[in-house]
Amino acid sequence: MLHVVAQKLSKLPFGLLITVSVSLAGCASQSSSAPDDPPAQPDDAIASEQFGSAEESASRAAGQTPRYEPAVYEATAEQLLAGRLSPQEAAEGWIRLFDGHTFFGWAIAGQANWRIEEETIVVDDGNPCLLTTNSQWADFEFQCEYLMEPDTNSGVFLRTVWQPTTEASDSIEINLAPADQSFPSGSLDRKQQSELQQPPEPGKWHTLNVVCRGNSVHVRIDGETSCQLETSELPRHGAIGLQYLSGRVAFRDLRLRKLDFKSLLDEELSQWKRYPEMEGEFRVGKGGGLIVDGGKQQLESREQYGDFTLMAEYQMNAPASNSGLFFRCIPGREMMGYECQINDEMIDGNPLQPADGGTGGIFRRQDARIIAGRTGEPNTVVLAVRGPSFASWVNGIQVADVTDTRSPDENPRRGLRLAPGTLMVQGHDAATWARYRQLAIAEFP
Repeated sequence: MLHVVAQKLSKLPFGLLITVSVSLAGCASQSSSAPDDPPAQPDDAIASEQFGSAEESASRAAGQTPRYEPAVYEATAEQLLAGRLSPQEAAEGWIRLFDGHTFFGWAIAGQANWRIEEETIVVDDGNPCLLTTNSQWADFEFQCEYLMEPDTNSGVFLRTVWQPTTEASDSIEINLAPADQSFPSGSLDRKQQSELQQPPEPGKWHTLNVVCRGNSVHVRIDGETSCQLETSELPRHGAIGLQYLSGRVAFRDLRLRKLDFKSLLDEELSQWKRYPEMEGEFRVGKGGGLIVDGGKQQLESREQYGDFTLMAEYQMNAPASNSGLFFRCIPGREMMGYECQINDEMIDGNPLQPADGGTGGIFRRQDARIIAGRTGEPNTVVLAVRGPSFASWVNGIQVADVTDTRSPDENPRRGLRLAPGTLMVQGHDAATWARYRQLAIAEFP
């Protein structure tokens, strides 16, 4: 599988490079653990002759050079920040799965020449395999644009394992294939044929939109329904995957929106426990939204959560204003949990150098790779928590992708905590002022 390493270059002026090296390795997601921590291994990767994993493993064991050399991709701060979504799109929960310049957040489960050309993902040679997200999803709306040649046979895999077998329960595959195939473009492979009156024309860009909710899936190409199916045989969660099978295919503008968030805010803050003995104040502001105002403080959820997606629309009045969203906390303790940092301060004005972890960074595990928030304006952070892996996006741009590989411990400050825990909203110090216009959660099935 592909291992992504993002290195932020220290004390560089705005506009210099963030370097992402891509190599074929045995790890599906980035880890910021200490150097002596063991590498993370995906718990649902399935060896499959169909995707060539046995052949590749044997080649590596024999010391043979991989067919495709590791690639290194570079992006400036301007390039990454140009991909931020509009405030409205971000507040609706949309995120970009592909930043247009690097494979940050992705993994290759096989040998094919996956590459980036002119802000598109391209492949046209190698063994059949998937390029997948490290993050996993359950109920969501997915959208991308694709371009295929007349002889191309490819697909988009949803709720997939990293290396699916031929079992239909491993994934939901939207076929991208010639019109003379049994399951042409827009079909649900091995489940339902496309109902499109006119097949998508090869050599042109088309828009694929898919809604997965529970046991139902609805597929559209260029706005027209191609398949709509409801069955208990669908997998309930998994990664997003792009397939190479044969021919040339390109993908761009890959987006996802988690569905069915539940708001955690009301006028009484009834879902939260206050700590009046602590400094500062939590209150509902005029026009709604949670105000965090001054002093070290915490607001703790009454419910506990394990695996989930959290969405928060926040606004800070100054770059140094410091808050945080804690999760899997030990109930009743003082901010004893993992922390998704909310702080947009940067060093020397360089967005690639967060001053204190950066919004979306998992504090003490992985800094945000870029400051994507705008001080004084509404911003949206999305945090996906699944097992030991955490990923986050700010204004649609992925800023963190980390797996906690430490030994298990009840206290997330000391080790890996998988058990559910409370959420906490943090006020860091007297200079803290933040407004959370929305704070909502969707639990993982």
